[in-house]
Formats: sequence, C-alpha cells, structure tokens
Amino acid sequence: MRDEAVAWRGSARQTWSLLEQGNRRWAAGESFRPRQDPRRRRQVAAGQRPRAVVLSCIDSRVPPEVVFDVGLGDLLVVRTAAHTLDPLVTAAVQFGPLDLRAGLVVVLGHQRCGAVTAAARALRAQVTLPGELPAVVAALQPAYATSGGRVAPMVHAHIRRTVAHLRADPLLRGSATVIGACYSLDTGRVSRVI
Repeated sequence: MRDEAVAWRGSARQTWSLLEQGNRRWAAGESFRPRQDPRRRRQVAAGQRPRAVVLSCIDSRVPPEVVFDVGLGDLLVVRTAAHTLDPLVTAAVQFGPLDLRAGLVVVLGHQRCGAVTAAARALRAQVTLPGELPAVVAALQPAYATSGGRVAPMVHAHIRRTVAHLRADPLLRGSATVIGACYSLDTGRVSRVI
C-alpha cells in the first residue's frame, strides 16, 4: 500500500477519481484502509483539510469513509435521512468549501433507501408519519411526484434535486464542484448520477 497523502491535493476531478479508486477497492474486497492509524490521528489532531464533503444518508450500511476507502481527515461527512436538506444541513455542507477549502461536494444516495421507501409509502397511502418524520416526507415529495412513486427512480430524482439545490447555492457556486452519485448495496459500487 502506498501513502496517498500527496495525491489528495488537487482538483475536484482528481479528488473524485481518488474516491472512485477507493470505491473500486472496497467493492472488490481489497480496501487499503489508508490513513487510519495513530500517526494519522496525530497529524489531523491540530486541524483538518478534507478534500471533499459527502452529503449522504444516515443508513448504517453506507458509511462514506468505508465505501470510498479513505482515512481520517479525508472527508467531511454530513448525514441525514435520504440526504435531505434544511438550513442547518446546508450550513454544514457550506462549511467544507468555505472554511476548509474542500473543492468537491458529493451527494450520495443509495439503493433501497429506507427513508425514501417510507416516504413513498406515506405519500401513496396519504398517511402522516409520527414525530418529525413528516419533514422527511415533505422533502421527498417532489421526487415522488416525478418518479411515479417508485423507490429506485425516486432515489435518483432526489439526488438530482439535491445537487441542483446545492449548485444554485450562492456560497457554494464557484467554491466547490457538486456532483451526485448512488451506492449499490448489492455490489458496493458507487455510480455517478449527475
């Protein structure tokens, strides 16, 4: 295994390429688990310089650091149910490019998302979910409307909507490249959507 610390410096395109390489290793069962040792912990203890922000789902099967085979300090990860946005989440995403100079934002959806499935069922049955879950349903309603309520197309539609929202953000425009991707629970592979 080689030290990739130098490779992490560069453009958003280079960063995405490194994330793709890490994901290929993960999917093939050949993860390096780079920069996950006491030495790296000491290196990042005084400060962080993540190269990318990943906005992903809270699903326990999709930890971005694992699926992209990266180490401590490589990613700034923001997780919400179905990567839904609100002002606090948007602020967390903005923090990466504005304060930490992370040049890439990845919106990462995934196959068979439980939040998307629950929202689709609630919208189809016209029922109100308990607690604060209606906020998730409301955030996913536009994707439901454009996908016919089918979960897989709804996941992709929501990725595209989230990317469009972040690309239109005046604080992110010009400071980061925003892309969308989808993780396959079956294969472990991440595919770019937009």
